[in-house]
Amino acid sequence: MKSGDRPAGPPPAGRRRRHWTRRANPVAGLGSILWLVVVIIPIYAMLSASLTSQDKALTGNPLSPPTDPTLDNYNTVLNSGFGHLLANTVIVAVAVVGIVLALCVPLAYVAVRTRNRWSGLAFRLFLLGVAIPAQAVVVPLYLLIAKLDLYDSLLAVILPTAAFAMPVSVLVLVGTLRDVSEELYEAMALDGASPQRMLFQLAVPMAKGGISTVVIYSALQAWNGFLFPLIFTQSDGPRVLTLGLFNYVSQFGVNIPALLASVVLSGIPIFAVYLVARRALVGGLMGVGGK
Repeated sequence: MKSGDRPAGPPPAGRRRRHWTRRANPVAGLGSILWLVVVIIPIYAMLSASLTSQDKALTGNPLSPPTDPTLDNYNTVLNSGFGHLLANTVIVAVAVVGIVLALCVPLAYVAVRTRNRWSGLAFRLFLLGVAIPAQAVVVPLYLLIAKLDLYDSLLAVILPTAAFAMPVSVLVLVGTLRDVSEELYEAMALDGASPQRMLFQLAVPMAKGGISTVVIYSALQAWNGFLFPLIFTQSDGPRVLTLGLFNYVSQFGVNIPALLASVVLSGIPIFAVYLVARRALVGGLMGVGGK
């Protein structure tokens, strides 16, 4: 064998892994394209219809671009109290996120760090909330909110929305905090750190992925919520964006272009939040937020 020749044999393991990950997968590619088409076509039809005048909304091909695009529908939405609806929705979303984080982060920390039968039982009982649909308890909730004199207020929307977002949030945070190395906790304990200090200086920074997931999940629950605002509010004061869509529905018809324009404007803020935190969201859902 010459000095410049390399011995024959299998390639290194790292090179084999790189070759495997770069191998084409036409089935997955085709599935991704089909899913992209399924998602994009409704969005395109919605944007196209929102730029069409009301008299042309129900005529022609819905997938064809508008022949005479107009922004009158967006002006109609912006001049119909959209700012008030948006402000109420932002207040609800921020309050729900704050309540969920303030309660779920310590709960998940206790569930991970306290290793006894009672903490495990409490954690399992808490997760039963995932199996309870909101429709099943809306009547007791209505009576409770009426007794507390919270009906027709933003608190009547915030509190139940936060309560139903907590079980999934705790489940995500527990999976994230379990990825934190036990040696790090032991090192801080040897330095005399209290449990509160380990929570805020170790667990919370290491669980940014899971926390980002919880923030987006709970914000989506508040932003897209319809049942609780519909049942627990009545006047225009605490009305949110999902109920504001009824402004374009009357007994004589529906202003479809204005309705779709309102949907487009309503989705822009939460879509922007998703774009900022999408990597942390995916990492938290995969259970690797603590790595």
